[in-house]
Amino acid sequence: MTDATPTGSEKSAPEDRATSGPFDESEANRVRPYIDLGGVKVLPREGLNLRLEVEEQTKRIVAVGLDYAGSTLQVQPFAAPRSTGLWEETREQIRQQVKQQGGRVEEREGPLGPELLAEVPVAGPEGQSGKRLARFVGVDGPRWFLRGVIGGSGASDPAAAAQIEDLFRSIVVVRGDTPMPPRDLIPLRMPATPGTA
Repeated sequence: MTDATPTGSEKSAPEDRATSGPFDESEANRVRPYIDLGGVKVLPREGLNLRLEVEEQTKRIVAVGLDYAGSTLQVQPFAAPRSTGLWEETREQIRQQVKQQGGRVEEREGPLGPELLAEVPVAGPEGQSGKRLARFVGVDGPRWFLRGVIGGSGASDPAAAAQIEDLFRSIVVVRGDTPMPPRDLIPLRMPATPGTA
């Protein structure tokens, strides 16, 4: 292990990432019926609900939300350098944001590698304050970085966590050949409706 520097940290990914996911487009099973969302492809499964999160001003899709088995998973694919990873630096940014919001955050080793478990303050419908538990996970792939935020049961219940981690690992990242600066969001799009191509 070498000392990680903020400018070029080592890639962080499970050792079996290439065979167990999250996958690069070149590693994905070509015959599986993926839902194509541009920068990511999602494998449909029973009980999975998909939401696209859109930025108000630009109308640009900025994240894919997946509701599955009592948990939520928000994913975002980013362009990354070929040789260094973004997860270490991104974890530090998330840690600062959570603390600024008055939340608590701890780093721990999870099934996907280092992750953050955060307790974020939220306002309830009647103005009462509460806490929401969220797990921030990330995987550095070849020329991309996939960030996930897990909420609901998957943030605290081990059985639910295993199901949502399996969903995260089934995602395919489509980096494409277009040159992009590191940390830029890989463009996401609406899925094509069946019957139109």
